[in-house]
Amino acid sequence: MKDQRPAVIILVIFLISAVLLIKLFLIQVVDDSFLKKAERNAIQRVVDHPYRGLIYDRNGKLLVYNNPIFDLMVVPKEFKIGDTTRFCQLFKIEKEKLIEAYNAAKTYSRVKPSPLIKQISTTDFARIQDFLVDYPGLFIMTRSVRSYPNATAPHALGYIGEISAGQLEKDSAKYYSQGDYVGLSGLERFYESELRGNKGVKYKMVNVRGIDKGPFKDGEYDTASVAGKNLTSTIDMDLQLYGEMLMAGKKGSVVAIEPKTGEILAMISAPFYDPNSLTGAEFSKNYRKLNNDPEKPLFNRPIMAMYPPGSIFKIVQSLIGLQKGILTPNTTFACNKSLVACHNHPSPVNLFGAIRNSCNPYYHQAFRMIINQELSTNTFKDTELGLNAWREEVLKFGLGSPLGLDMSGERGGDVPSSRLYDRVYGEGRWKYSTIYSLSIGQGELQVTPIQMANLAAIFANKGYYYAPHLIKAVDGDPTKIPAKYQVRHEVGVDAHHFDLIQDAMAEALYGTANRAIIQDLVIAGKTGTAQNPHGEDHSVFVAFAPKDNPKIAIAVYVENAGWGGRAAASTASLMIEKYIKGQITRPALEEYVLAGNFIY
Repeated sequence: MKDQRPAVIILVIFLISAVLLIKLFLIQVVDDSFLKKAERNAIQRVVDHPYRGLIYDRNGKLLVYNNPIFDLMVVPKEFKIGDTTRFCQLFKIEKEKLIEAYNAAKTYSRVKPSPLIKQISTTDFARIQDFLVDYPGLFIMTRSVRSYPNATAPHALGYIGEISAGQLEKDSAKYYSQGDYVGLSGLERFYESELRGNKGVKYKMVNVRGIDKGPFKDGEYDTASVAGKNLTSTIDMDLQLYGEMLMAGKKGSVVAIEPKTGEILAMISAPFYDPNSLTGAEFSKNYRKLNNDPEKPLFNRPIMAMYPPGSIFKIVQSLIGLQKGILTPNTTFACNKSLVACHNHPSPVNLFGAIRNSCNPYYHQAFRMIINQELSTNTFKDTELGLNAWREEVLKFGLGSPLGLDMSGERGGDVPSSRLYDRVYGEGRWKYSTIYSLSIGQGELQVTPIQMANLAAIFANKGYYYAPHLIKAVDGDPTKIPAKYQVRHEVGVDAHHFDLIQDAMAEALYGTANRAIIQDLVIAGKTGTAQNPHGEDHSVFVAFAPKDNPKIAIAVYVENAGWGGRAAASTASLMIEKYIKGQITRPALEEYVLAGNFIY
């Protein structure tokens, strides 16, 4: 028994050695999980952010480009700082923010880089770059922010900002990471997927201290970023800048459309702001300032503000009446001011005269004929049936719901139905005398400025429109724009009915908007003065020109500016002249608009 002991020991050692060798073989040859873990510890994955696509105006002029900025990155394990006060002075950062950023970076990883100071400008980078060598663990990563060479069209173009936690949760494709920038409004948001491009990835070898040791496997697994697609917008930059000059210091909207295509030539929301203020390191500070401004410069009036259309809606009433055969060119009514107030003009008037002179009593009586057609022997029911039938015709003009503009936040206005009045007054307890204010575009009727401009395009096109849009081409290809912007929408009114309408609108300038008259250029237009219970009335004007071959349709809405023939008509006329003639021949009118003294 004693002689067998060495053999047993040798056998045990052999068996243990065999087990260890087999396990080592499995780890090193069969199972590569440990190898992968080791490589992950030695490889640093660096995302290569693509350049965002540029945005041009319809004539190829640059509206938005990329400007380089720099993020100061830190590897916490390597970071050494002596004089904290001096560091904060050099890098323009508060001590509390420095500590907060460093602790966040350390929590994320002690050996991987994290942002310490974001969005350092080119000027500040030039100032600090010589000091980086004094602080181990710091390096610069280059990124880009948007820049606007002409500081124009902020509401149309939109802005970008750091992605929120909520947006990250909704990112089902998992494209974005915390700290990425995305479009937050305007074209930047709507065409985010086209503008953002595709990220690239670079893999770098790092030692245990996180120091860069060169590309992993000579860059075999690296992928290059792909720049975003460039967009050509429909905006005419010169017209946009001119309109912004005219609307400076005012509140309201200007929307100009090319009638035959639905392309938006200018979209102005006043007051406006410099889009460059929402870029770079001051984004949060400037956004809060703009958001808290009582003048609401961030509010996108052309697509979000809802107003009563006023007398411009009389054109819609006329067309519905003509199409239904309820009105004819010879339908004549007296200007009976006991029905509703009106200004002085010849009486009685036919339909042409009613449009030319914007006769309120005419439309009070015409609207009654449209609504009360004796569809029921019950007066209340007859009004209900007539109103709902009328509403269906109005909706065809692109009112009562969003037009589908390529921007988020578009509101649809409101065209009231019988349900509204049933809720307010009780079922069967209202009739025509309750709703007659709708006849002249007042009361519960609400439209947006973009819808007003679209109405002008419908009048110009004699009965059809293309949904207004801001995109003309993607990467130079006009066929890549969304298909819905190439769909023609008919409003259900025969084209021949528009002949009288267009002639009357051209003549109306001599009756209610003689400031809008341009020599050698026939404009067809309609004024409106929308009642405002909170102050001075709003000035409204829609028009298109030239009358016989329309190239521009426009809507101007100037808040608290009184009569439509003053502020709105004058502004629209100057915009039309600028677009068609390329220059202004009426400097006195331009001075009048710039001065802004419309009430007196």
